[in-house]
Amino acid sequence: MPQAMKHVRILVLREDLPQASLTLADTGNFHPDPRPPQEQQLTPLQDRRYQKEYQQARSRLDKIAQVVPAPEPDLSEIRVVGLEELAETNAWLGEAWEFCLEHQEGFRELDEEERLLDEEEAALANFAELNVDLGTLRNKTRFLEYHIGVVPRENVRRLEGALGLAGHLLFTYMERGESSHVVIVGPAGKEGTELRSVLSNAGFQAIPLPQGLDDSPEAIRSEQRARRERIEKERARLTEEVEGCATDMRDRLARAATVLVLAEPFVSLDPAIRSAGHLAFVAGWVPAKTVPELEQRLQETLSNGFSLESRKPRSDERSLVPTVPVRHRLLQPFALLVKQYGIPRYGEIDPTLLFTITFLLMFGTMFGDVGHGAVLALLAWLFRKPLGRFYLFGVMAGLSSVVFGFLFGSVFGYKELIPAVWMSPLYDPILMLQLALGWGVFFITLACGLTIFNRFAINEPMAALFGHHGLVNLLFYLGLVWGGVSVALTGGFGIAQVVLVVGSLLALAVYNWFHLQASVGERILVVLIETLETVIGYISNTLSFLRVAAFSINHVALMIAVLTLAGMMGAVGHVLMVIFGNIFVMVLEGVIVTIQVMRLQYYEGFSRYFSGDGREFSPLRLRRRPRAA
Repeated sequence: MPQAMKHVRILVLREDLPQASLTLADTGNFHPDPRPPQEQQLTPLQDRRYQKEYQQARSRLDKIAQVVPAPEPDLSEIRVVGLEELAETNAWLGEAWEFCLEHQEGFRELDEEERLLDEEEAALANFAELNVDLGTLRNKTRFLEYHIGVVPRENVRRLEGALGLAGHLLFTYMERGESSHVVIVGPAGKEGTELRSVLSNAGFQAIPLPQGLDDSPEAIRSEQRARRERIEKERARLTEEVEGCATDMRDRLARAATVLVLAEPFVSLDPAIRSAGHLAFVAGWVPAKTVPELEQRLQETLSNGFSLESRKPRSDERSLVPTVPVRHRLLQPFALLVKQYGIPRYGEIDPTLLFTITFLLMFGTMFGDVGHGAVLALLAWLFRKPLGRFYLFGVMAGLSSVVFGFLFGSVFGYKELIPAVWMSPLYDPILMLQLALGWGVFFITLACGLTIFNRFAINEPMAALFGHHGLVNLLFYLGLVWGGVSVALTGGFGIAQVVLVVGSLLALAVYNWFHLQASVGERILVVLIETLETVIGYISNTLSFLRVAAFSINHVALMIAVLTLAGMMGAVGHVLMVIFGNIFVMVLEGVIVTIQVMRLQYYEGFSRYFSGDGREFSPLRLRRRPRAA
């Protein structure tokens, strides 16, 4: 069930505002409400010095962290940070940033110089075998002109002959791959259009001589080595200075970080603060069960009196009430996937638990193998650090595959290693298809039931009855399923089933007819289309779940194919085929099955009962860790 929330208004003296915001952040249960109050005499805070000092200090500390590693704040003592202390911290951070800025600029200049040096070395590689003064080749003389470039090797002789007829000489100074690096020398002013045509037909590509390379390649390389050594020495010197200064500043930086963490709640709460004279109040949303604890903490920490009022959310502000997310550790990775679709509205059932259970059941059914599931779970565990909280998703999905692998009696595709607790999907595909259809009926019925509950919860009774996937839609669907089962068992649809199906469709048609603002002809067309869409939609949605059976059968069939191919090979080939075949199936099937299960969850489940346009509960908190640089 969704966690109940209350709207809380706290009235305090202005001098107690910093302590009140610190207490609210320390409890971690207060979601600020920035809406302006109904009382016109209350206005936002006019004195912005505290906020300005904090913003500047925070910006400076974040910039310093790009040069000096950010220290951990010390929150062993939770205390109020005054404006004077905050201003003093900001001033010191300004001095520290001046030092860091100087060294950051030094590192930037060295990086830029090193980048230019890399570009020069790359350009020099084109002239590595040309042991002449490169500056001579760049400048045209009165009598000679030079052209340096690359020509395909098969065109060199033909180009050399053509240039000889024009009074030019071609020298090859380096060959690399299928290209020849050449220098063409000839009389100045005589190449014209004819020479350009000859060079173009031979595939000649000119290599420009970069500025600054005005010596022989060997001399230039020697000078570049010296420059690189100087850059490395200067970088080492700057690094040593920064490390030494970081050691000296570490304690002071830690104190500054602590001051900013303790000052942040008051700044974050600012949009929700309103004041009048010596009084101020803040409003926000708090989980109902934590209101007594919040009131007690305020009594313990505030030196003066205060007033705390709480009430249930009004119907007109339900869309503004935040929803508390699921916090159970095992459900966290699945909650992240639910969040990709959206946040449930306040009052709606959070689908995370249902999503977790149904996802694991469908994934295990479609990917049931003890060996494959164990490998998936083991890989997720081994890579738990880079995967973060999401590693539990892989572990639980793998364990689900292991469970269904025992049911199907499959270990890396082998059926002989363990007896099947139930059966192999390939041995009775009709039963698997029937079970998949039954699962689809159960899933869609459950989704419609949640839709009805959620709409009643948010006070939309007519939508719960006649809206998409509402009660009347559910009655139609159940009548349709009942009739289908009756046809399969007795060969007839049944009168009761016909009455239920036709009656629910007529009820939907009448409801839609009277809620349409259009002409009679347009109403008839819309009602017919929506009725037909309802019938086709529920049938196609149910048939979508056949993929659960199809992929479970496909998984077994792929492994049979792999083992059959392995049996046709020798000893070494057999082992390699089994290993790489299993890897191929695990990767291919694992990805496809995950996509298919997500598709069923999103389109057959969430789209029915989950609006996804709610607000996430984001309470005021103390930042326990420094910001990432």
